[in-house]
Amino acid sequence: METPDLARMRAEYARHGLDEEAAGDDPLALFGQWLNEAIDADLHEPNAMALATATRTGRPAVRIVLLKGLDERGLTFFTSYESRKGDELEENPRAAATMLWHPLQRQVRVEGAVTRIDEAESDTYFQSRPRGSQIGAVASPQSRIVPSREALEQRVREVERVFGGHEVVRPPIWGGYRIALDSVEFWQGRESRLHDRLRYTRRDSGWRRDRLAP
Repeated sequence: METPDLARMRAEYARHGLDEEAAGDDPLALFGQWLNEAIDADLHEPNAMALATATRTGRPAVRIVLLKGLDERGLTFFTSYESRKGDELEENPRAAATMLWHPLQRQVRVEGAVTRIDEAESDTYFQSRPRGSQIGAVASPQSRIVPSREALEQRVREVERVFGGHEVVRPPIWGGYRIALDSVEFWQGRESRLHDRLRYTRRDSGWRRDRLAP
């Protein structure tokens, strides 16, 4: 296989900049604006985000999850509590997340403490999911070794038989997490790699906004 010349791959950025006046003092408002603009641009899965967690000893892992809630409390996503990320969040309840909207030459980075959301919120979201996704959440031992695809599909059929025509009940090992907005950074692509980076850090009295060098 011919190895691509990665060192020569380069794309220029030429978007309008992000200045302090346009950004404002409230990172949640700007986050919501950028997310809505990504949705309006009809980007594929604009709510996808890279989620990074780490073990107690600092061994990191990152994967893509879907953002399912955004408000002053933080970013909400759902998964199995017994998945690898669930195990790591149990050991080390902090995370970082990045949302990249490449056609808009934008990204948002968040860092913060992570907590489980309450069971009622998890139940509400679970019941909003398609039935196939509900069955999958019950059937899949997420992040665990399975003997084969066939074995996994057999487990799905067994769960389907158990629930029959009845409502699928959310398993207690599956639910939501929320990442607090301790730090929020907005990145806007600019020419010659002189990108705009504005970081908001939570303070007792509100938010501190700083410009970071690209």
